Amino acid sequence: MPRIDFYHLQKQSLENVLPKLLEKAYSTGKKILVKIGNEERVEFLNTQLWTYDDQSFLPHGSRKDGNAEMQPIWLTSGDDNPNGAVFLFLTDGAAAEPGELEKFERVFNIFDGNAETALVQARAFWKTCKNANYECFYWQQDDSGRWNQK
Repeated sequence: MPRIDFYHLQKQSLENVLPKLLEKAYSTGKKILVKIGNEERVEFLNTQLWTYDDQSFLPHGSRKDGNAEMQPIWLTSGDDNPNGAVFLFLTDGAAAEPGELEKFERVFNIFDGNAETALVQARAFWKTCKNANYECFYWQQDDSGRWNQK
């Protein structure tokens, strides 16, 4: 049964938060799948992950790059999991059904707290996960940018 973590963005954008969360997840040595709302955003975030910090490196790729099975971090807008990931990141409104969640150890649902549509979707997903008896955690950033469990 997966652990589901909800990350409520209010102070920073996905582009600022995603690399840091991916760095932590990557440090575990486990493969990661990042499911993104649409293909245009996949390529934007793919490029952004190469340039977000001169001092950091996150090995990743997307359909455009190929060699999915070799990528520790795979970005997609589809339902594929070609790198055999055990961590799933859901961003930009990407969704997953409870049966799909069972394939992962951890799921990170990152949503924009400043967008009403994203809030409604996150609340519905929380309810679905709780009804499926998944272990759910809710995280919110404080003024200094640290994540606090609520």
